[in-house]
Amino acid sequence: MLVLNTKDSESVLKVQEFDSRKKSPEKRCRKSFFVSGASVVQENSEAMGSAEEAKTNPLKRSFEALSSSQSEPMDTEASFIPRDYQLKVYEVGMRRNTIAVLETGAGKTMIAVMMIKEIGKSLKNDNGGKKLIVFLAPTVHLVHQQYKEIQSHTELDVEEYYGARGVDEWSAEIWEKEINEHDVLVMTPQILLDALRKAYLSFTVCCFLILDECHRATGSHPYARIMKEFYHKSTQRPKIFGMTASPVIRKGVSSAIDSEEQIRELETLLDSQVYTVEDSIGLGECIPSATTICRFYDPIQPPNLEMKVKVESSWSKFDAILLDFQKSLPSQYKDADDKCKMLRDRLANDHSKILFCLENLGLLCAYEAVKVCLENAPKLQEECQVYKESVVQYENFLQEVISIIEGPDEHKKLLSVVLGGSDALATGQISSKLHELLEIFRSFGKETEVLCIIFVERIIAAKVIERVMKKIADLSHFNVSYLTGSNSSVGGLTPKAQTEILESFRLGKVNLLFSTDVVEEGIHVAKCSSVIRFDLPKTVRSYVQSRGRARQKDSQYIIMLERGNSKQIDHMSYITRSENSMTNTTMKRHPDDSVVKTSVTDEALAYVSESTGASVTASSSISLIQRYCQKLPGDKYFIPKPKFEQLVEGSLCRCKLILPPNAAFQTIIGPEARNFHVAKQLVCLDACKKLHVMGALNDHLLPSNEESPQNDSTSNSKVLASRAGTTKRKELHGSISIRMLSGTWGDDSAIFHAYRMDFSCSIAEQKYSSFVLLLESKLDDDVGNIEVELYLLSKFVRAFVSSCGQIHLDAQQVAKAKCFQELIFNGLFGKLFFKSSGVRKFLLQTEDSLWDSSNMYLLLPLESEETASERTLKINWMGIESCVSAVEFLKKNAWLNFQRPEAIDEKSSTHASDPITTKLNSDIIHLANRSASADSIKEMVVVAIHTGRIYSILYAVADTSAESPFEGDPEASYSSYADYYHKKYGIVLKYPEQPLLLLKQSHNSHNLLVDFRNEGASLKHKPEDIRKKVVGKPQQHARMPPELLVSTDIRTDVLKPFYLLPSLMHRIESLMLSSQLKEEISSRAGHFEISSSLILEALTTLRCNETFSMERLELLGDSVLKYAVSCHLFLKYPKKHEGQLSSHRSRIVSNSALHKFGTNCKLQEYIRDCAFDPRRWTAPGQRSIWPSPCRHGLDCMEVPLDSKFFSEDTKLLLGKTCDRGHRWMGSKTVSDCVEALIGAYYVGGGLTAALSLMKWLGVEAEVELSLIDDAIRVASLYSYAPKAEDIGILESKLGYIFSTKGLLLEAITHATEPEQGIGYCYQRLEFLGDAVLDILITLHLYENHKNVDPGDLTDLRSASVNNDNFAIAAVKGNLHLHLQHSSLYLENQISEFVKHVAEMSTTVLTPDTKGPKVLGDLVESITGAILIDSRLNLDIVWKVFKPLLSPIVTPDKLELPPSRELIELCDSLGYFIKEHFTANGDIVQAELKLQLENVLLEAQGCGPNRKAAKGMAALRLLKELELRGITSSKRRKTDTDNVDTASSPRSDDNIRSQPDGEASGSATEKRKPPEASRAHDSKTADVPVLPPIDMKKGGPRTSLYALCKKLQWPMPAFDPMEQKSRTPIQIGDTMGFISFKSQIGLTIPDCGKIELIGEARADKKSSFDSAALVMLYELERRGKIIIGE
Repeated sequence: MLVLNTKDSESVLKVQEFDSRKKSPEKRCRKSFFVSGASVVQENSEAMGSAEEAKTNPLKRSFEALSSSQSEPMDTEASFIPRDYQLKVYEVGMRRNTIAVLETGAGKTMIAVMMIKEIGKSLKNDNGGKKLIVFLAPTVHLVHQQYKEIQSHTELDVEEYYGARGVDEWSAEIWEKEINEHDVLVMTPQILLDALRKAYLSFTVCCFLILDECHRATGSHPYARIMKEFYHKSTQRPKIFGMTASPVIRKGVSSAIDSEEQIRELETLLDSQVYTVEDSIGLGECIPSATTICRFYDPIQPPNLEMKVKVESSWSKFDAILLDFQKSLPSQYKDADDKCKMLRDRLANDHSKILFCLENLGLLCAYEAVKVCLENAPKLQEECQVYKESVVQYENFLQEVISIIEGPDEHKKLLSVVLGGSDALATGQISSKLHELLEIFRSFGKETEVLCIIFVERIIAAKVIERVMKKIADLSHFNVSYLTGSNSSVGGLTPKAQTEILESFRLGKVNLLFSTDVVEEGIHVAKCSSVIRFDLPKTVRSYVQSRGRARQKDSQYIIMLERGNSKQIDHMSYITRSENSMTNTTMKRHPDDSVVKTSVTDEALAYVSESTGASVTASSSISLIQRYCQKLPGDKYFIPKPKFEQLVEGSLCRCKLILPPNAAFQTIIGPEARNFHVAKQLVCLDACKKLHVMGALNDHLLPSNEESPQNDSTSNSKVLASRAGTTKRKELHGSISIRMLSGTWGDDSAIFHAYRMDFSCSIAEQKYSSFVLLLESKLDDDVGNIEVELYLLSKFVRAFVSSCGQIHLDAQQVAKAKCFQELIFNGLFGKLFFKSSGVRKFLLQTEDSLWDSSNMYLLLPLESEETASERTLKINWMGIESCVSAVEFLKKNAWLNFQRPEAIDEKSSTHASDPITTKLNSDIIHLANRSASADSIKEMVVVAIHTGRIYSILYAVADTSAESPFEGDPEASYSSYADYYHKKYGIVLKYPEQPLLLLKQSHNSHNLLVDFRNEGASLKHKPEDIRKKVVGKPQQHARMPPELLVSTDIRTDVLKPFYLLPSLMHRIESLMLSSQLKEEISSRAGHFEISSSLILEALTTLRCNETFSMERLELLGDSVLKYAVSCHLFLKYPKKHEGQLSSHRSRIVSNSALHKFGTNCKLQEYIRDCAFDPRRWTAPGQRSIWPSPCRHGLDCMEVPLDSKFFSEDTKLLLGKTCDRGHRWMGSKTVSDCVEALIGAYYVGGGLTAALSLMKWLGVEAEVELSLIDDAIRVASLYSYAPKAEDIGILESKLGYIFSTKGLLLEAITHATEPEQGIGYCYQRLEFLGDAVLDILITLHLYENHKNVDPGDLTDLRSASVNNDNFAIAAVKGNLHLHLQHSSLYLENQISEFVKHVAEMSTTVLTPDTKGPKVLGDLVESITGAILIDSRLNLDIVWKVFKPLLSPIVTPDKLELPPSRELIELCDSLGYFIKEHFTANGDIVQAELKLQLENVLLEAQGCGPNRKAAKGMAALRLLKELELRGITSSKRRKTDTDNVDTASSPRSDDNIRSQPDGEASGSATEKRKPPEASRAHDSKTADVPVLPPIDMKKGGPRTSLYALCKKLQWPMPAFDPMEQKSRTPIQIGDTMGFISFKSQIGLTIPDCGKIELIGEARADKKSSFDSAALVMLYELERRGKIIIGE
């Protein structure tokens, strides 16, 4: 068969056996080779075989749908039509469970796809419920590949699952969702095994299971575990289809019997039968067969002995140095000891790699290996000194090896000039084996299309050969890369990098791919033309699989053998014989044979959770215990791990398991076992049982704190991405009706509760009549006795409301009062005359009642008190009756029907006394219903008979009459007032010669609860601006003939309070609402003296623009809630560790949970969420002229919590109420209100009241006092005697003596403390102390800074309650000396921080310095210990910690983090910051650029992370700005802060921001831009292209802001100018009396400033848009931008 050179003749017989693969018994030998030294000649050009073309099969057409030109086909044809052998395997596979044994590249996946398509048809119609198909692939690469194939060839819903998707952390709910939404799940077998063990999946829902590369089902592989633990124990089993090219599961087969046994073993385990097809069916034509070629290389020469000895002795020397370092460590520091031990192991490992390369690959590769080791050397961070020195010695070893390899100078030259030929071989630079490999590459020629995989055994070989290749000039045209697995501790590739390299190889960007066995199986690269086995395959599987990677036609499979190495020849003979034997055995299998049933269920011990069926076996118990420990809280000094101790008892042994101190228990000893490994499994199984019983493992046998939050907002989460309690989600809510406003008195006599309203104006001369509010219900004292400040334009009025007992009105008085109220409120704020069916009517003459029982009260004026001696309730009945008379007069004489002048007769004109009288008595004024003297009518309130409007008379205008020229509309042709009334209303005046009266018009009421003088108080000159506006505003006056006015006996002092009443009543109504809520809470939670005003504060959002809002109380309530829940959890669950407690607390205090608590109690209906709109407010008896009909499709006031009433629409108008009381509200507002209400109850009634409220809300937070005793009793058992002295010193520092010393001992014990099985560390107390300090500091700030803005209060809390602050306090109080730990790393960190604190000049750390978290934790844990020891006495805790934490930051000393300060400063100035980050090892570099008008500022900063690096850069920029006179109001004032800012780019108010859209009129107005565009480099050579401008309101401004942000230009400044006209003017497309024009200024760096003026617009913001548009067009004209079409 083989012809060899004579020097190889000794191996003739051996090599004869090493025949190429045998495809079938009939074709014993398909290929033979002539092997001559290193050259190979193929003997038979027809070695590929020549079977007849398969005949067309009618079945093929039904599978044409499988073809897809887009996906890479698994066989060689462009589109998929199944071949005969594929159809045959498919038919057998559909009949029974099958293991398909086919060559790699034979299209096994497509057979599986055909089966999936067929079985998939019945998935959705199955009456047995949802069924699944599960496709298992052993690697993530294969999962991706098979997922794409199935997805592209079927219509089914397919999804892929692997570890990187976070599947390990998924809950039962997520798995249920995945099962319901998909038909085919493609996953790694470990994912399925875990899901089965956790009982998230079961074989009852799986109808078809495909196992790719199923030969792996052996030993403890997940395939084997799935079959043994679940499949064979299941009553409902899925159909099985296995796929492999090599069904032998061990290294090879020794005989036909062995082959039979191995295959039978696989068949039994997989409950399937092997099936393969005979070659004659056409397999040979379909699968490109690689030509197997042997390349021999000369025996490798041993390396230079002297060099090898030097390397060995160098390693011995440095290993001894590292050992000495390790021994020098103090014994208690186990972490440093472990690190040094790992470094020694690494040194030995590197030494082994270098020697391997030196012996097998040559000097060059050894040299590269050292460089690889140096590049991967440990990066030093905050390490201990001993370890740092050890790493230096480790690097010294590598440097010494480099110098040994480089040797004398001439050797260095050889290394630098890489020779790839015989010279390099002769000098030992490369080994004969590597030389032969390079010769193979050279034989490829200059062909760059070649794709070749080179299989090597060791990762280091892949790396170094790849590096050497890149240096060889005549091979430089090849692109070389390497691929390794990701599980290697040093130098492994990430899954992402593996995928990218493989994709580059597929696309031909990489020609030569060096790889370990990571790509042996299943990876499909259709164009791979060569596979080289640099190291021989170890198993028949490896041989078959690696050969199958050569997929191209005429491809080569090259095996490299050492000439004369009989071991290698024997090994390869064994491998090929095994393949033949395996092929023969599989061929003998008959399609209809049935599998011999033998028991394969795993009889090993297992523990099953009864409720779910989740299980853990002895073999999986160790990993579960490790997972449990991983989920325990740890830090960078302490990684929770289980420890195992062997207890030998005769020939048997037991295992003692020691769990970390924060575990549910610490020690357990397992049963006896024959060896330590089994003993470990058994003790872990017992531990799993115990943890489950204790609740530390849930019913799915997972660590309990992994549970997803339960009771979350029901099915709504499926509709919206945003959860309840988030700002993104908007919800429609109803409003509750106020019970105290309702009345049942109607028209009868009634007894009322009277509440007097007195008004005191800041301008003493201005008098307001007192009023009385008459209600059927009695108000709470804090609602009926209040003071309210009302803010008018140029003054403010203080309203006093006081209770005046009860008052009785008879039916006649009630009727008069109602009539009075109807006239005035409708006359002022509504319409007395209205049109109905085209006819004008008088509102008070209609039959429809204007009164509603849900809104029944009276507001009546009181008599003047000037004559009264005491404050008594004297209702101004005279004024009321005059109004009733006026109404009666209007009912008869109101001028409702306009008639043409010619149709008017004498009777229908206005009647009064004889005109002659007028001429005789010029002092008498004839009004519509009576005559009066000119003096007596001043300040009289009158009603116009032709309009129904109410006026007050100022005076009679001298020298005027109805014949005077008309001063109204200039376009209308009215010669005089008399002419105007005659033509317009059809009125003929009786007394045209009377002087006209100057009347003050009534106007809409305003929201007087908003103190607009303080709105935007940060603007220095705002009050002056407002004063100017006030002065400039013209009064609304009218002139009218007296005879058109019906007089009353009330004066302006009675009329003026009517403008105050809507705002005052709104405040009273709000307080009624608060009182109503308080009553609701009291009925179930007990009565507490909480003021209604405090509750109102908790119900009022910032949107209401009131002088108070919920924000301060919300901040306090947040802390109170956190504290109460923390105490409850800490005491109730003594066995839960800090992680579980934190997780549980988060679930209770999360916004979504608070939202649920709030909505369950209907709290949303009480919230006040928009500014008072007086136009929408109506008094009883008033008909609204501003209706807002309900468009939500609801008939009632209440809105159900349904997803159809949730939205994420950002354009929704929040707060505005429809007539049924429905309004949109941010979901988070409800959560905030819950916290604010808790805060209000805490302020009003202490912790007891707050806890009662929480109980009413449904928050579980009550504390049983007996549990405190339990906690103290447990701590009293801790042995503190050895630490008694230390504890005594610490107590004296704290100034507090502990009753239970064990509590303090627990508080100072870190989890690294070496004493095993102590069962405590400070973590639980830290959890409690965190909440305690939070509430104490928040309460301190709340009480001491009552007038501070809520936002600033939050900043104060953030600055006070943080780890850095507590760490500094720990150092200043010398508490750190008492921390019990055993970490040298931690010791060093603390020492460095102590040094840093000693050198600090301020109280704030720079962004690149962080206090060790352990020190902050120590302060918190001691706080928790004192709280428990003092039996929850917060006052005692504060007494201890206030001095420790002092000085507590105050508003004037508050320093914001530099990054935030810079952002706020630039926002206010209108500048943009550009940021750029680069990572250099573990250090992040940040660069910030800030473009001012005339200069570009740049600053760099570095730190351990982006945040720290950016903070340092921001700090430098702020200092630079400070030098330029630009500072922030939030910066602490220092000498440099007082620099004159005249030279600064924007000197006037340059850091005081103004509210959006409210321009001040100065060119410095800045506005925060919308996030419209990413920043790009301002020096872009190309002209920026803007998207088309949106011409809607705000559109042009948005485009301009986006441009400025993109180019880093300072923001444009707008200066609006107001123009008024007495006559309508054209403004854009509309007519109006007021218009605005805006000037815009834009500074372009290095180009100067452009100033333009926009067109006139009806409102200010539209004028900004016009100016912005003009600016954009000007920029385009100047060539600065291009505006898209």
